[in-house]
Amino acid sequence: MIIIHDVDTAPRLAAGALLETLRAMPVTIVTGARQTGKTTLVHTLAPLETRAYLTLDDMDVLDQARRAPDDLVARANHLTIDEVQRAPDLLVAIKRAVDRKRGRGRFILTGSANLLLMRTVSETLAGRAGYLTLWPMTRREQLGLGRAGIWTELLAATDDEWRDLVAAERVTREDWRLLARRGGYPTPALELESPADRATWFAGYTRTYLERDLADLSAISSLPDFRRLMRAVCLRVGQLMNQTELGRDVALPQPTVHRWLNLLETSYQLVRLPGYSVNRTKRLIKAPKLYWADTGLALHLAGQAEPAGAHLENVVLADLLAWRDGQLDPPSLGYWRTATGEEVDFVIEAGNRLLPIEVKATTKPRVQDARHLQSFREEYGNRSRAGLLLHAGDKIEWLAPKILAVPWWRVL
Repeated sequence: MIIIHDVDTAPRLAAGALLETLRAMPVTIVTGARQTGKTTLVHTLAPLETRAYLTLDDMDVLDQARRAPDDLVARANHLTIDEVQRAPDLLVAIKRAVDRKRGRGRFILTGSANLLLMRTVSETLAGRAGYLTLWPMTRREQLGLGRAGIWTELLAATDDEWRDLVAAERVTREDWRLLARRGGYPTPALELESPADRATWFAGYTRTYLERDLADLSAISSLPDFRRLMRAVCLRVGQLMNQTELGRDVALPQPTVHRWLNLLETSYQLVRLPGYSVNRTKRLIKAPKLYWADTGLALHLAGQAEPAGAHLENVVLADLLAWRDGQLDPPSLGYWRTATGEEVDFVIEAGNRLLPIEVKATTKPRVQDARHLQSFREEYGNRSRAGLLLHAGDKIEWLAPKILAVPWWRVL
């Protein structure tokens, strides 16, 4: 597999949505975990290179943002401000500036936290801002293709066209475990080749996150306890969330676990995948499933050298999230599980149609692996598209009527 090695020139899936939002809204807000490439995207994308740029990582700029926010936002007619979560009240000054002079594309804001989930943020710029999320790089972004998997093409094609569509994809085969280990943060994914170098980077990233980013969001009484909770979550990738059980395992009260999980989600580390909730004839499980935004970091935090099948699920989900949030009209994502244990890993809801997806780390999928996809299709009838079973092998085949088994690397 040939991976590009220039972080600054790697095309990003979110670039198109960013430019579309700038053309429509006065304010564009790009959020995502630290080191996903937000600054590079908004600072080096060709049409944006000449904009005035400020970062709240600069202590003088941060001081002005807190003491004289109106003066800061008046510095330029078109202004990019990085790490805006460090001064949430700056959003009020931006609202005033926009209301005085609306104009499209006036402000680009980036942040390493989900501003809509931050309790310290009282101004959401409703009606004035478009929000985008930059997730870690997809496999095809790492290949220099600037996109996610072929989800849009699958939704646009008929079920009968899927096999030919997938077979026509000219992408390199790859061991999914290599992708899971390197993750999608640009530096370890594109620039660091040895496991030791990546481990050093992930350790530094974790320390920065614990000691700085969390301090911007909330006071943490015990960083060692918080680190233990992160490890416990990373050991449960792909499992149903049970806060009581988590608290028992890390010896923390449930309210603390609840608050800290919210912090992990706000800072784009934890991903809670909701259960698909439309109930027809079966009782469904609605508790969210836990995933991590980046599999490389998850493996590092968990102390796991070898990825498991749940990490292949996480790889697929990461691609789906980047694809979903690169669209201005995003579809819904969830999973499906019944009280009797039938489960489908992912369900894409686009319009009135449902696309069920099962992920198996096996290289030789069997008919038995498709049974829950068949149950889902029986449950939702004409609303359901054919089922898609992603596996680690090479063969494209209809395992059963309307159940297509496909190598994961031909889709992602």
